[in-house]
This record gives sequence, C-alpha cells and structure tokens, in this order.
Amino acid sequence: MTTSAFPAGASSAAPEAAAVDRYRHRYIIAIAVTMAAMLELIDTSIVNVAVPHMMGNLGAELDEITWVSVGYIIANVIVIPMSPWLSAYFGRRRYLTGSIILFVIASMFCGASSQLASLVFWRVIQGIGGGALLSTAQATLWESFPPEEISIGQAMYGVGVMVGPTIGPTLGGWIVDNWNWPWIFYINLPIGAVAAAMTWMYVTDSEFQERAKKVDWLGVGLLATAVGSLQWMLERGERMDWFESPFIVTLTVISAVSATWLVIHELRTDEPVIDFHILRDRHLSTGVVMGTMLGFALFGSVFVLPVFLQTLHGFTANQTGLVILPGAIASAVTMAILGKRLRMATDGRPVIVLGSVLFGVCMWQLASLTYDSGQRDLFWPLVLRGVGLGFIFIPLNNITLANLRPRDLAQGTGMLNLARQLGGSLGIAVMATMLTRFTREKKALLAERLTVTAPDALSRLDAYARGLTSRGINPALAKHGAAAVLDRALTVQASVLAFSRIYIWSGIALLAVLPLMLLWRSGKGRAAAAVDLH
Repeated sequence: MTTSAFPAGASSAAPEAAAVDRYRHRYIIAIAVTMAAMLELIDTSIVNVAVPHMMGNLGAELDEITWVSVGYIIANVIVIPMSPWLSAYFGRRRYLTGSIILFVIASMFCGASSQLASLVFWRVIQGIGGGALLSTAQATLWESFPPEEISIGQAMYGVGVMVGPTIGPTLGGWIVDNWNWPWIFYINLPIGAVAAAMTWMYVTDSEFQERAKKVDWLGVGLLATAVGSLQWMLERGERMDWFESPFIVTLTVISAVSATWLVIHELRTDEPVIDFHILRDRHLSTGVVMGTMLGFALFGSVFVLPVFLQTLHGFTANQTGLVILPGAIASAVTMAILGKRLRMATDGRPVIVLGSVLFGVCMWQLASLTYDSGQRDLFWPLVLRGVGLGFIFIPLNNITLANLRPRDLAQGTGMLNLARQLGGSLGIAVMATMLTRFTREKKALLAERLTVTAPDALSRLDAYARGLTSRGINPALAKHGAAAVLDRALTVQASVLAFSRIYIWSGIALLAVLPLMLLWRSGKGRAAAAVDLH
C-alpha cells in the first residue's frame, strides 16, 4: 500500500499547486526533525557527566552504571537500520511522531528511576525511540525541500548532528551542578513534546514507500544480534583486554556469523528489513565507507580530547564542553553558509577534499600540544576542525544519495547513519586501546632514558625528596614520595606523546579514504528524488 504525501485538498489535476503545498512547511518540518535528532544525540553524551552522582544515588558500581550508556547505544544502533522499514510499515508520520513520544515517555521514567535496573530498562526503551530520529529525519528532509534547496535542509540537519554531541557534556554538567541528575532526562520532556506536536501537524507520509505485507522476523532477529553483539564488543573490548577475553571472542563470532547470515537472508527474501541490493549503487557504497571513516576519525578525536583535558589538566566536564563548543559553532555556521551556497549541480568533491585537509591540519596542530598548552592553544585548531567537518558533511550526503530512487532514500540514509555511528564506536574503541598502549610504550622508553642518564634522574629524585622533607615529611617516606612524583611526571609526558600520535592517526584515517572519491561517476548531487519529486 502506497501512502500519498499530498496534503488533504491537493488535486492531482493541479500538480504545480500540490508541489507548492508540499514544500510550504519545509522549514517547520526541518526544525521539528532537527530538534528530535538533537535530543537523540545529546542523550548519548549528557549522562556521562552525571555518572558519579548516579552511582552514589543508586548504589551502583562503575561497571554496573556504564549500562546506562551502553544499553542506550546498543538499542539505538539496532533500530537505525530498521527505521526505513518501520517508517514504511507504520507510515512516516505515525512512526516518527510515535518514536519521539516513546523517547519522551522513557526520559520521564529514566528521571523517576530509583533503582539501577529500572534506569537501564528505560534507557534501552529511550534508545529504541531515539533510533528513528536520525535516518528518518534525514530522509524526511529530502522530500520536504525543493531540489534547489535540498542542501539547506541537509545543512539544518547537519547543524543538529554536529552540535548535539558537543553540547551534551556542557549542558549535563550545568544541570548536575545546579539541579540534580534526573533533570538531564526531564529536560527532554518540553522539547520532545514540541517536536512531536510539530511532527504530527506538518510531516506527511512518504508517497514513495510501500508497506511490507509481512514482517521479516528472521531479519529483525539477525540484525539485532549482529549489530548488538558488535556494539557490545566495541564498548567492552578495551577494559576486557580485547581478544584475550573469551567473552569478547564469543561476541565477535556471534556478530560475524549473524551478519553473514543476515546479508544472505536479506538478499534472498522478497520483503527484507534491510535492502542490501541498493549497495550496488557505486555512490552509496563508496559514501558508506567514507561515512564510516568520517565517524571513526571524528568520534575518535572527539573522545580523546576530553580525556586529555580532564586527566592531565583537571578540567571538569562543563569546562571541557566550553572548550569544544566554539568548534561546534564553527561547524554549524559553515554548514549554514554552505547549505545556502552549494547547489546540487555543483561538484562537491573539491569541497570534501578541502574539508578533509582542514581536518588533517587541525589534527597536526593538536599533535603539537604539550602539557603546558592551555585553552587558547586549542581554540583555533578546534574552530578549524569545525569548519572542515562543515565542508565534508553536506556534499558527502548529497553525492552518496545522488543516484538512489526516491523509494530507496530512506534505506540509503539509514545505511549512511549506521555506518557513521558504527565507525564512531570503532574509532572510540581503537583510540582508547591505542592511548593505553602508546602511553605504556612511551613511558617505558622515557624510563629507559632516565636509567641511561642516571645522574640526572638521581638529582631529580634528590630534589623532590628534599622538597618533601622541607614540608616535615619523614626522610624515608620522602624518598618514596619523590619516586611517585617522578613516576607521575613520566606518565604525564608519556600521555602527551601518546595523544600526539593518536591525533596524527585520526587525520591520516580520514585523508586515506579520499582516493575512493574516484569511484564516483560524478561529484554532483542531483538526487533522483529531487528530480522525480518535480
């Protein structure tokens, strides 16, 4: 059954009037779905700053409280690739509005939770509701804007995608400092209610999607198992020493087997929950790979910087958010300008290259930071990174989805968003592992050099010991204290060197996939959806 996107009162005999009517509320729709997407992304990071307060209030250990974040993310990444199918099955208007309402209700129960089990349960429900708010929102914007303004709609969505994760810790820190941790969930209620009302009033069903006649339960189960196991493995891998842990090995095998079975099954079934056939399109498959690496580099570098500021400089989450915020604003401004200036007929590949180069320059500048570097040293590199990401986001989306049929746009945006999310999870996991190993290696190397230059090391230890003795500390304890101070100095310097290497690798990861753009037949974003909608 195909549902029409024409509003009530529109006549097929008056296509021009219907087209005008279809686009009349485009900016209201963009605001509504972008608000919803921002809520979903803010809630991926806002809880991190409240973890100590939750542990004390709920009587939970650190390993237990992490499920508040892990449960949400796993539910989220499972639903993202299913969203196109669910949107077609229930109707986009009902599905998107219902998902926002589910997200809001779950947020209310999260804030009211007095036990860890109930909080984790409602976070999973919140993640299920939030999974629809990314790919469905982006697909909605493709049909809500006329061809000449599609970049504007994508820019508005991109602003939410870039700013949401950044303001999460800042907003969460402010809320926890001034109120209490339940309010990081209650804040979703008024915003979500407004977004749900606007969505119900102005968003229409897609005229191109057809409802499946039956539910592909096997595909749903395999998808949940494959993606859920993979995300769980990435979340827990570092702390469980990766493949030294039988549990991580088991998750890896389950994910690989389920993913393989899922692909084989979905290619053979008539009404798949995920249509892998559309990956035959060279633009989409290339864009999915590039989106994965964009998520890898972006989320990996975003993860590392707060660790650098909080562990070495003692910044709070709120202070860290304020340091990162100018870069997010720069990204939003860049996308706003680019969305207005960039046309679908413009070759976007040079813009992507420019953005990637700017990102690489930023990573090189961050790699030059020392322990004495302060907030001023971070301002311009992060602004440069924000501008670079703004240059990448819009043309990458436009080119990736350029050749898809209108009915395949929802599937395409779902795959692209899933790729970016999983790439981000992979980036965080890899960067966390690299940080630990690089720090260990650099510390061993520095300690070896201190051993070789023993007189210098001994003089430092003697100076530290004298300083502690002068404060009234027992000479024997002062020697142990001096050794601890020297060890701390070695750890700090090793950490700085490790951060430097990670930033370099982040820049290389993004630049390394640029040659894939040669696989695109064109760098223009003349989407089939835009043409056919006319």
